[in-house]
Amino acid sequence: MPKTYNKLFIATRQALRDAGVEGCTLEARLLLSAASGKSREALLRDMQLYSSDEIEATLAALTARRLGGEPAAYITERWEFYGLELKVTPSVLIPRSDTETLVHQALELARGRWEDARILDLCTGSGCVGCALAHALPRSRAVLLDNSLDALEVARENTHLLGLDARVECIAGDVTRPPDPSLGSFGLIVSNPPYIRRSEIPLLDPSVRDFEPHAALDGGEDGLDYYRAILENDVLLLRSGGWLLFEVGEEQAHDVSMLLRRAGLRNVGAVRDLYGTERVVFGKK
Repeated sequence: MPKTYNKLFIATRQALRDAGVEGCTLEARLLLSAASGKSREALLRDMQLYSSDEIEATLAALTARRLGGEPAAYITERWEFYGLELKVTPSVLIPRSDTETLVHQALELARGRWEDARILDLCTGSGCVGCALAHALPRSRAVLLDNSLDALEVARENTHLLGLDARVECIAGDVTRPPDPSLGSFGLIVSNPPYIRRSEIPLLDPSVRDFEPHAALDGGEDGLDYYRAILENDVLLLRSGGWLLFEVGEEQAHDVSMLLRRAGLRNVGAVRDLYGTERVVFGKK
C-alpha cells in the first residue's frame, strides 16, 4: 500500500541520518521532491497525501545512490544557497554555507555607495555568488565569468531560473590572463576561486574528491595561484573606492590578506564564517 509523502520523508531522513549524513533533513526533502516531481512548496502542501508505488521505488533508487556516496545535489540537480534554489551539475562545485559568508560581507560593503554597482563574479561556477548578490541588490548588474563552458551553461540556467537575465551576463574568461578591457569597471569584485593545495586533493572527503570537478578545487602547490592571478590581472577592473572580496580556505586568510596589501588595496579585513573560520578576506581600492 502506498505511503504518505510524510512517511516517505521520515523514512528517508532516518536512513540518511543512520548513514551519518549531517544535512539529512534537507537532503531527504530534496530526494523526495526529485522522486515525486513536486516543488518544495507543493511537497510541503501535500505531505499528508498518499504517494504511489512508482514514486516510492524512484525515491528508493535515489536514496541508494546517496548512500553510495553520490552527493544529493548532483542526484537531484538542485541545491539551496542564500535562500535561493539553484541548479547544480557535476560540472560545478556544490554551493556551501561557508560561501554565504562571502555574499553577506559583499552586501554589507555594498550598502550605500555600491547598491547599484556593477558586480564581477570571478570563477563563478554555478553562479551562486553573483546571482545571490544580483538578487539581493535589484539595482545592480552583474557579470559572471568562468573558464569552463560547462559551468557557464549552469550559471546561465540559474540566472534564468531566478529571473535575472536582464541584469546578469555570463562570459567565458580566464583569470590567469589579462582581462578584456571591454568588460568595463566594477564597484564589487567577488571570487570563490580554487584554493585547495594540490597535494591535499587526494585527502578530501570522498563525496568531494570523487564527484566534484578538480579544476574548481585545485589552487596550485600552495593553494594561492588564483588569488595571485586575480590580483595581478582582474583587480585592474576595480573602480576607485570599490571592494574586492575573496573566499579563502582554512589558515589562508593571513597569506591572502598580505597579497591584497601588496597589490595596493587598503582597509583589508577578514570575516569569520559560522564555524569560526576566517572565511572571507576583502580590501578596498
